[in-house]
Amino acid sequence: MSADATPDADGGILAFRFYLPLEVRYGDIDAQGHVNNARYFTYMEQGRVKYLQHLGLWDGRDFRAIGIILAEASCTYKAPIQLTQRLRIGVRTARIGTKSIEFRYSIEDQDTGQVMATGRTVQVTYDYHRTASVPVPQRWREVIQAFEAPD
Repeated sequence: MSADATPDADGGILAFRFYLPLEVRYGDIDAQGHVNNARYFTYMEQGRVKYLQHLGLWDGRDFRAIGIILAEASCTYKAPIQLTQRLRIGVRTARIGTKSIEFRYSIEDQDTGQVMATGRTVQVTYDYHRTASVPVPQRWREVIQAFEAPD
């Protein structure tokens, strides 16, 4: 997966090394004839799950083993998405804190590259058995930093 550059909400450039192709489903469309605003968060979530699986940080089976919980989410809508559009969801780690990871997203038209939306989430590393936040595992830091490091 190649790195592509996309402007972020602050006017800077973000490079995405991971993209998930995504097909808009009929059920994603609202009464106005375009993708409902809430679906953008579902698209970002799906991209994040596949990103973590791609990095080998989660096998997709034990939901308690993933060890993260959503703390914050935002989306900047740039253009409406239609049923016939083929999308790609760019996902990258923007920051790793002591107990949190900030992800950035770019929802793009796969054919034209037009940015349809950008997003941001903050995930807190969490122990579901103890019901408490925990430090980001060192292995996660190493894997993410190695993947996101510029060539």
